[in-house]
Amino acid sequence: MHTFRKGDHSHDYPCSSFSRRPGGAGGSRLRRASGKAAARPGLCPYPSCFFANRDGYLAASDCQRAEDINRSFADPSIHGVWCIRGGYGSHRILPLLDGDSIRRSPKWFGGYSDVTALHTFLNQRCGIESYHCTMPSTEPDADEFTLVWLKRALFGSLSGPLEHPPGQPLTALVPGMARGALCGGNLSLLAASLGTPWEIDTRGKVLFLEDIGEKTYRVDAMLTQLRNAGKVDQCAGVILGAWTDCVPEYPEKTLELPEIFAQLIAPAGKPTLMGFACGHVLPTLALPLGRMCTLDASAGALRLDGC
Repeated sequence: MHTFRKGDHSHDYPCSSFSRRPGGAGGSRLRRASGKAAARPGLCPYPSCFFANRDGYLAASDCQRAEDINRSFADPSIHGVWCIRGGYGSHRILPLLDGDSIRRSPKWFGGYSDVTALHTFLNQRCGIESYHCTMPSTEPDADEFTLVWLKRALFGSLSGPLEHPPGQPLTALVPGMARGALCGGNLSLLAASLGTPWEIDTRGKVLFLEDIGEKTYRVDAMLTQLRNAGKVDQCAGVILGAWTDCVPEYPEKTLELPEIFAQLIAPAGKPTLMGFACGHVLPTLALPLGRMCTLDASAGALRLDGC
């Protein structure tokens, strides 16, 4: 299993568009970083991908980055948008996105981490399914397991039972079965959405959570925010993914993550599965956010409805 550090993030989230239906990738590794993607047939980096447009720790200005998204969905020659990496700043552009136009032109959209804010916008504001999946700059040498599930997401065959990586145990924090649309992503982004027009809506849904580089007391604080906002009580079930480098600040006096989950999530009585291979980790599964699914926490299984 390969994990990431907080420093592995860029402070931006440039994206590339597919100028035709994504194809020809086969089993090739994701070795191309954003600057090399232009040479790849069918991939066209948008303006904010280039360093000349950098705005401090952002890939480009808020207006430029929002325009990238708006244009890519409005352009009929583009079939999908794949974020090259995460970082910071996606919440800043939400007021600038044209939700009505995007809703009229649904397209494949993938990424994770800071991209969580865009997933929530697309799922809730536009009614568009999107994919929590690996990104080419964050995981340039993704393993074969990860690539298999990425290709299934890209080519429309991501349905049925999800196969977990061998040797990685799953634990039922709360046994039982739940059915609902998948939602969620990075805990930090979801907590930051509370109180905004783009707040995560978990009602009757299966909530997926993951994070990276947060001290355990910060995970506690953000989960408490979600719980106090009713997001755990309102959901149908919970999937807890990778918590990479989420460690105590003071190991001699701390609550471990399983204790935090038991105190803040388990009391709601929602079927909850821990240890799911998705997030800032390799190998990682791809998840179609917005898709109906059935979670069987007792059996450690997640089944996706068809596209």
